[in-house]
Amino acid sequence: MFLSVFEIFKVGIGPSSSHTMGPMVAAARFLDHLRGLSFRVAGLRASLHGSLAFTGVGHATDRAVILGLAGFTPDAYDAERAEAMLAQIEAEGRVSVAGLGDLRFAPKTDLIFDYGPALPGHANGMRLMGLDAQGDVIAQETYYSIGGGFVVTEAELGREPVQSGPAIPYPFDAAAQMLDMARASGKSIAQMKRANELARMGPGTLDQGLMRLWQVMRDCIDRGLVTDGVLPGGLKVKRRAKAIREALEREAGLNLTAPHVINDWISTYAMAVNEENAAGGQVVTAPTNGAAGVVPATIRYWLDHVPGARESQVGEFLLTAAAIGGLVKHNASISGAECGCQAEVGSAAAMAAAGLAAVLGGTPEQVENAAEIALEHHLGMTCDPVKGLVQVPCIERNGLGAIKAVSAASLALRGDGTHFMPLDNCIEAMRQTGADMSEKYKETALGGLAVNVPNC
Repeated sequence: MFLSVFEIFKVGIGPSSSHTMGPMVAAARFLDHLRGLSFRVAGLRASLHGSLAFTGVGHATDRAVILGLAGFTPDAYDAERAEAMLAQIEAEGRVSVAGLGDLRFAPKTDLIFDYGPALPGHANGMRLMGLDAQGDVIAQETYYSIGGGFVVTEAELGREPVQSGPAIPYPFDAAAQMLDMARASGKSIAQMKRANELARMGPGTLDQGLMRLWQVMRDCIDRGLVTDGVLPGGLKVKRRAKAIREALEREAGLNLTAPHVINDWISTYAMAVNEENAAGGQVVTAPTNGAAGVVPATIRYWLDHVPGARESQVGEFLLTAAAIGGLVKHNASISGAECGCQAEVGSAAAMAAAGLAAVLGGTPEQVENAAEIALEHHLGMTCDPVKGLVQVPCIERNGLGAIKAVSAASLALRGDGTHFMPLDNCIEAMRQTGADMSEKYKETALGGLAVNVPNC
């Protein structure tokens, strides 16, 4: 199963890849479906189910669906135009869609939050409907947002995606297979991943795309490090990355920095990203929005604080990380609504640890070990966002995930790559743990920290 680096890492908008980006993508797919019908619809309706209903408002799912039905896409999102469009749709009760004309859609009545049982296929389910002039449903499709901005229809769910395009030279579906191929070929994980990508695109396209991913990540960190204020949503969570960055710079100038303060830098880089994500800014799924800060923070730590780091190696980092992320997604999940936050921040930490170990000169075995250490020590982590917002505990959790990634890479590089628990078994343990986890702890805001909040 081949997953491109540009499927694991996607440019999008906050606050959630599964609850914001996914529904927007689903809406775009539904519009394409309607364009292919032999008849025309007069109106639109949408219903949100499971986690999309319970935490949809906090994750801006309602806004995402409305804008998606109006033709917006995550990778070309214009915040100013979006706000104007939302106001216009609210006032007029219709959307104007290219190729479909004006369609009735009044968000207050045509966007339904269904708090009953989740749809059978996945916790993140939604139904999109086309209506005739009388308001009867004449076209319908069910979509599932399965994490990281990936969307499948009901028919596609559980079915192996059809692989199109030329065969790839290193088709590994498991970490053990990946290591066998690395030993046989003498190539690194990044080199094998690069060869697979080049089977489907030219080297210029690949390298430019990788650099764009890092540019968006870096810009997101930089914005978060200079922006303060209160995050939207009602929790009145203050942005902290800017103040922490300023304090760290002052301490460095006074020679007051203790060695452990490097952890504060790592956390601050991650928090800067996730504060931007919480505010609806542009981020890169890595592999999800809720975990978007871990990989960029680890890269920034490496570039700014590790002697000998070179920006020309960022592509190697991202390719290695994407290889690990693809294994996790293929064999378990990257969806918090499916397996809890172990599938989001845990997966991101494994990816970041692997990328860092690779650019620090690790062997494929050490890289696999780094990923396993990072994932193993996130097993069982719940997804329990307070008020359904990607803020508490999500922002700090990314900081700690990045710290764990750096520690895992360092620990793995102290060994020769041999270790007791293989990455494949750890991924399977994560899948089993997610299957056993109560729905209260899988992005529904019905348990954990989400129901234990201060009375103020």
